[in-house]
Amino acid sequence: MQTPQTEVSGDLYVSDGVFVPEAPDREIETISARGAYAVPLMVDSAVAQRPDFQHGIYDLVSGNSATFALVRRTVSEPQIRQMLIVDPDDLMAEYIDGHLEVWQGEATRPAGEDLIDSAARAMWVGTWEDAGRGLQQHLMPDGRYSETRGGRANAYTGRYWVRERRITYLDDSGFWAFGELLDDTLHHAGFVMTRK
Repeated sequence: MQTPQTEVSGDLYVSDGVFVPEAPDREIETISARGAYAVPLMVDSAVAQRPDFQHGIYDLVSGNSATFALVRRTVSEPQIRQMLIVDPDDLMAEYIDGHLEVWQGEATRPAGEDLIDSAARAMWVGTWEDAGRGLQQHLMPDGRYSETRGGRANAYTGRYWVRERRITYLDDSGFWAFGELLDDTLHHAGFVMTRK
């Protein structure tokens, strides 16, 4: 899915964390993803927050950040735009800025490891709220999260990982989800959260 609405077949090439038009002139690692869908990791609310000229930065095209998921099932445009939720068996891989975050449905590092850095802790840890939709998301310093929805504590719980301004969630009930922090606003699955 080169864009949420454009499906093409072909290879993706990544060098230094960005998509490039052809294979780099050096030894490369090749991942066979035959039958999988490469999909942009985006949420419409984050796209809408950006200026018009930046709306295409999520597309899987040369020059853009290599931030995408490889999913072993078809993925619809609304799922990409609003709420990409993936079963661990279906998530072949997730890349953030060219860094492998998830491989074969498993995280590539322990939850909380990325929060050892004080800047990352300051950026992410705390309570995030979408008051209009009755959501509070509590990101703890040990890499765990819990969500209060409609006043119900621990409606969802799980682990999370961060890299730069991206967050990846693995819910205890068994699904992966994704988000982006943009101008102190956390966008995730249609929710628009600010720090409480």
